[in-house]
Amino acid sequence: MCHPPGSRPPDVPPDLLPISGGAGSEDVILTSEDATRFRARLAKADTGDGGVVIAPDVRGLHPFYEELAERFASAGVHAIAIDYFGRTAGISRRGDDFEFREHVAKTKTTTIQADIASAIGHLRGATDARRIFVLGFCMGGRQAFFASAEHAEISGVVGFYGRLSTREGEERTAPKDRAERMRAPVLGLFGGADPGIPASEIEEFDRALKEARVQHHIVTYPGAPHSFFDRTFAEHQDACADAWRRTLSFMKTGDPSSRA
Repeated sequence: MCHPPGSRPPDVPPDLLPISGGAGSEDVILTSEDATRFRARLAKADTGDGGVVIAPDVRGLHPFYEELAERFASAGVHAIAIDYFGRTAGISRRGDDFEFREHVAKTKTTTIQADIASAIGHLRGATDARRIFVLGFCMGGRQAFFASAEHAEISGVVGFYGRLSTREGEERTAPKDRAERMRAPVLGLFGGADPGIPASEIEEFDRALKEARVQHHIVTYPGAPHSFFDRTFAEHQDACADAWRRTLSFMKTGDPSSRA
């Protein structure tokens, strides 16, 4: 599991916050291209033309990502966090005891990317967002990397510890295998102590992006575990702050190597 019950996103470094920020968030029900209805959480910034679609971890849309959308809005970025399980679990809110694994097994990259497309469209229609990024965590980080190859109109993607390998029963394609189709700049953020994403896989992904001439920047935080971006991990506050700085600077400048 990526972010378990009780986890919360770290605060945005105070010097990156505008004088005024977003004012909370709200549930919205979106419709994908196959007519599936799914839940999302929309948080509007007071001003700004930047936006982000947030792809959660394997648990789908839960409080960590609802609060994360609000964090982005407070930093001047319109945000919408999506749920993956509208096709199999409906649109209702779910508790911490939700049996997500059986639903994860029924997801497909094609339908997740279709849902991301719907979220991009909603963000454009409901806010002033014109420069839109896709950002994800773990399973969502993987989908964020895929989004670089699937959505020509986005300005970039950010993957927090996005899984780079494939598993049994999964569609046999990894992010590195889609590098030649990627167009949006890529920022990859990884933990150096994450056993599920070894350094060799990160190096292979980096090499594939270089060979495909995809603008990108990869950061590995020494000693940081999987899901280090969590307020409860006090020992990784520096990595969290740096990740915020890099992400928000990328969304402001369009350069994945920039850092506020």
